[in-house]
Amino acid sequence: MHRPLLSFLPLLLMGGFSLADDTNNRNDVVDRSTLTGKVMCGYQGWFNCPGDGADLGWIHWSRNQPPGPGNVTVDMWPDLTEYDDDELYETKFKHADGRTAEVFSSANEKTVLRHFQWMQQYGIDGAFVQRFANGLKNPKHRAHKNSVLANAAKGANQHGRTFAVMYDLSGIKSDDANLVQRDWLALQKQQAIAGNEAYLHHDGKPVVSIWGIGFNDGRKYSLEYCHNLIKWFKSQGCTVMIGIPTYWRTQTRDTMEDEALHETIASADIVSPWTVGRYRTPKQARRHATEVSAKDLAWCKKRNLDYLPVVFPGFSWYNLKGNQDAAIPRLKGEFLWSQISSAKKIGCDMIYVAMFDEVDEGTAIFKCTDDPPVNDGAKFIGIEGVPTDHYLKIVGAAGKLLRGEIPLTESLPVLD
Repeated sequence: MHRPLLSFLPLLLMGGFSLADDTNNRNDVVDRSTLTGKVMCGYQGWFNCPGDGADLGWIHWSRNQPPGPGNVTVDMWPDLTEYDDDELYETKFKHADGRTAEVFSSANEKTVLRHFQWMQQYGIDGAFVQRFANGLKNPKHRAHKNSVLANAAKGANQHGRTFAVMYDLSGIKSDDANLVQRDWLALQKQQAIAGNEAYLHHDGKPVVSIWGIGFNDGRKYSLEYCHNLIKWFKSQGCTVMIGIPTYWRTQTRDTMEDEALHETIASADIVSPWTVGRYRTPKQARRHATEVSAKDLAWCKKRNLDYLPVVFPGFSWYNLKGNQDAAIPRLKGEFLWSQISSAKKIGCDMIYVAMFDEVDEGTAIFKCTDDPPVNDGAKFIGIEGVPTDHYLKIVGAAGKLLRGEIPLTESLPVLD
């Protein structure tokens, strides 16, 4: 049954509201029975280093070899001030003061638990743990994914958060009819994942997300495959969330043209269009909300579907792609807040934040630093002088806004 929108929608103010910092007083447990009223982050968990126990070498920090000048694939540098020595891995980079630059590994249980502790500290509800289907056939990669998921479950339980599995279909080579299904059944057998106390439910059923349906970028799996996968998960008693292109409703730009697409989308329970990179300024974000997202929401409500908009803090892939022109400025959080406030204004009652930990494309909202490596051959974006926890606070404020605990403001509230 479709859950109603939150009934309280504050009047739009023009700023000046002060949000008291209560991040040290949160010992509550979120309601794991619904996605309504929640702000969830995507959690990649895909960073590896030699010696982290996963036996995968350097993954996502660089191209196979140790990160260093000319060999790095991330655009932001994590703030590692709070990490312990056994969570740190040396690179070939140096900071301005001569210190060896270090990174973390997602294979380290302590690190994943730390990230979920931050979610609790700043009032973020939880995470969709990414599970890339194209790596499930590789035993080492699958083992790492299983470990990250188990640690996320432990972190969510320890710190009163919630979590869910998101299958990303990107990179699947063909319609492997049973790849994802076998994996989900294995997770139930090995970890009883859907029965975990912290696992996210919605409308009385565990939530599973399938990301990558309807894009026109040459994917090798079919729309029929996706439709059947949705039906299979529903037959397993799941609430199904799907990640789809921005312009799915009009079937333009990033979306395939197929008369069966809307039928496939309508067969799910929660619809989440991917909007990262589709607008570049607060003005464009607000216009997108009123001209595109509001119509998406109406389409979904008519068909008894929930609507989960995606917001992101900024974007960059200079080191990953060599494209400096693709950068989207963060504007010290104003860009992110313009999307959050616009989602609330049009009547959305849930939000997905891309991403918690993705420093690859400059979308991370966890603690990053203005003190990145300074070696020639790499260019890093900083955080514009704001505190390292600035974006964690903004995302925590988004949850308060959704639940009507703070008034709706067009400009970013004062966070301290």
